[in-house]
Amino acid sequence: MAEVESQEDTEYLDEEYEEQEAAVAGAVDEDQEESGLDSTVERLREVQDKEFVEVRLPASIVAEAQQAWQAFIGSAGSRDAAGEAIYAAVFDSAPSLQSLFKTARSVMALRFMNGLNSIISSAANPSVLKTQVETLGFQHLDLEVTIPRVVIFRDAIISLFQMELGARFTTKARLGLLSLLNYVGGAYIFIRREYAVRIKI
Repeated sequence: MAEVESQEDTEYLDEEYEEQEAAVAGAVDEDQEESGLDSTVERLREVQDKEFVEVRLPASIVAEAQQAWQAFIGSAGSRDAAGEAIYAAVFDSAPSLQSLFKTARSVMALRFMNGLNSIISSAANPSVLKTQVETLGFQHLDLEVTIPRVVIFRDAIISLFQMELGARFTTKARLGLLSLLNYVGGAYIFIRREYAVRIKI
C-alpha cells in the first residue's frame, strides 16, 4: 500500500514538475517575443526613412493606441470635429506647413481623419498596415515630406491627444501613436525618394 501511495506521489510530482517546466518555457517564449517587439518600438521612437518594411507592434500598445483614438473621436463629438481639431493642431503649431496643402480646410481635415483612422485601425496587422501606408504615400508624392516636418506633424497630434484625453492617454497609447506616426512619416519620405523620379520618367 505504501509503495502504491509512493508511486502516486511520484507521478503527481512528475506531472506538477512538467506543468511548471511548460509554464516557464511559455514565459520565456513570451519574454523573447516581447523583447523582439520592444526593439521595434525602440527603433520607431524616431522617424525611419532608410527602409520601408512591415512592422509588428506589441498587441498591448496597439490596443491602447486604438482605444485612445476612439476616445479622442468621442471627446470631439464627431469624426468631422475630430478632423478639424487635428487640422487646427497641426497648422497652429506650424503655419508654414499650410502652404503645402492647396485643398480646402474642410476637405483636408477629412483626409487627415480618414488617413489616421485607416492607419490606426490596421495597426495590429503588419501587412495591411504596410499596404495602407504605401497607398497613402503614393497619394502624397507631390508633397516634400521631410523628417523635421514629420516631427512637427507628429508632435502636434501627440500634444492634442494629451490635452484632450489627459490621463486616458496612457504611456502605451502615446508610444503606439508615436511609433505609427514615425513609421508613416518615414514611409512617405522613403516612397517619395525611391519612386517619385521613376514615376515622372
